[in-house]
Amino acid sequence: MRIYTRTGDEGKTGVIGGRVDKDDIRVEAYGTIDELNAFVGEAIARMNPEKHADMIRDLTEIQHELFDAGGDLAQVGKKRQYKLTADLVNRLEEWIDRYMAETPEIQRFILPGGSPVSAALHLCRVLARRAERRVVTLCREQETNDEVRRYLNRLSDFFFAIARAANVRDGVSDVEYKRGGQVFR
Repeated sequence: MRIYTRTGDEGKTGVIGGRVDKDDIRVEAYGTIDELNAFVGEAIARMNPEKHADMIRDLTEIQHELFDAGGDLAQVGKKRQYKLTADLVNRLEEWIDRYMAETPEIQRFILPGGSPVSAALHLCRVLARRAERRVVTLCREQETNDEVRRYLNRLSDFFFAIARAANVRDGVSDVEYKRGGQVFR
């Protein structure tokens, strides 16, 4: 099977329901989600299968959901049922609370870094924020699944929580931002 089709050589790409320019905000939004998904895979690859088993499980589920999110955003015109729902946003909140329960109280902003696993998860966090910004623009300009925007907003919080928990499990302290005051009480 060939993986190249040559159909995009003129700057257009296929979406569910038609073709659009490759720099269309819809393509930019789901393309940024695809980038995030690749970084989630990289974070998983850094993890110890025993120490991080639950994290690997949760992150693998998120990879499937990111693929679903891209599919939801790739729809124009006639709509099929969306895959990303409010239930997934609620489940992310439960996961955030579970991982934050493993971490010490936070009093200052945290710098990205710590263990290699935590640093990779912080990259996922900032990519989730970028994807969210692209989806906000898409939602403002075109009809799409608004739950993707909410999911990405919560997902960046999830990556912050799991990055902190990874540092705890790896025996590495969070790096606090020292030039500011105590912001969390």
